[in-house]
Amino acid sequence: MFSYKLTALVLALLLGLPAVSVIANDTYEEDLPVLINDRLQVIETSLPVTVKAETAAVLAETAKSAILIDSGSGTVLYEKNSHERLAPASITKIMTMLLTLEAVDQGRIALKDEITISQRAASMGGSQMYMEQGEQQAVETLLKGMAIGSANDACVACAEYVAGTEEIFIEMMNKRARELGMEDTNFVNTNGLPAADHYTSAYDIGLMSKELLKHKIAHEWFNTWQTKVLVGLAGKKQTEFELTNTNRLIKLYPGANGIKTGFTQEAGYCLSGSATKGDLTLIAVVLGCDTTHHRWGETMKLLDYGFATCECAVIAKQGEALGRITVEKGSPMMINAIASSDISVLVKKGERDKVETTVVLFEKLKAPMEAGDQVGEVIAMKDGIEVGRYPLVADADIKIAGLHEIYIRMLRTLL
Repeated sequence: MFSYKLTALVLALLLGLPAVSVIANDTYEEDLPVLINDRLQVIETSLPVTVKAETAAVLAETAKSAILIDSGSGTVLYEKNSHERLAPASITKIMTMLLTLEAVDQGRIALKDEITISQRAASMGGSQMYMEQGEQQAVETLLKGMAIGSANDACVACAEYVAGTEEIFIEMMNKRARELGMEDTNFVNTNGLPAADHYTSAYDIGLMSKELLKHKIAHEWFNTWQTKVLVGLAGKKQTEFELTNTNRLIKLYPGANGIKTGFTQEAGYCLSGSATKGDLTLIAVVLGCDTTHHRWGETMKLLDYGFATCECAVIAKQGEALGRITVEKGSPMMINAIASSDISVLVKKGERDKVETTVVLFEKLKAPMEAGDQVGEVIAMKDGIEVGRYPLVADADIKIAGLHEIYIRMLRTLL
């Protein structure tokens, strides 16, 4: 009798056991909704601008264009001519840094890799590290040069190393811009030096700034006021070159932590500035200011407005588990559904407690699976209205369980 039951159970397992989810939803893995971010919103379904300025207060008076967004949810708090196409000057370097750091994340390059400086990189004008052709610098040192000293030569050196040529890297910049939903952007160089048809918008800068802030290592560079790097050919006279941060916002505004300045005669004084207070990080972009004083002043007014009127309802931190799911024929049998990034909702001051969330985990997940595969979502509601959907992903790879493992599980169930 026992043998008969055992055989039946083994057959049932081999034919496929039903998966049990923590919170039911009849969505199969192959039918998952598309939740990929291509605008400022967290998901493709547009988030309502729930806290957009209701005041007649004048902000960004001296800027040609401006925007204020929540870095977490992407909600727009304020905008002025935010889609106007303008020269960004060195704010261009945000995309150069982003692509370089993404190449590091993908394992194509490493921060410690040594790059040989080309003649083209060494010949860049404007702000630079004054590197010589043939000298070698680590990728991390060059990224510091971009983030702190706005070094044009460092941009070209990284571009050539990542893509082979600067021209191919520029193609990558424009491709990544399209992926991020930057519809008012066209790059023709890596550093923002004046060039025809090189433009972007405050809105688009908000998009790429939000993406760059996901790279935590960059925050250290954004907040470094001064540091020294050794430049020059090895074996010859080398000198210590002092990098001083071009972003005075980190000295002027409490909580300021980034991101990038820009200036040319055509672009005027520009800034993508960020600041954090508590759980709330805001990004303020101003373009085309007539003086550097106005650049700092307008940015600080935008940030003041945002922090005075809004707060952040934190739903989950990156990597936080919000549920467990059984995976059919999986080894291991269970996975955690974790937040793929920090999840938060921006609300007006005093309305944090009005945000309610529901965790939905997908049923009938089958092995094999990879860490990062979507396995559910969090739905955020405020006053009965949906304000966002956020993906939950698997925290680990799941292999197909072997017959021996299935047999052991069956025995444990019976005993």
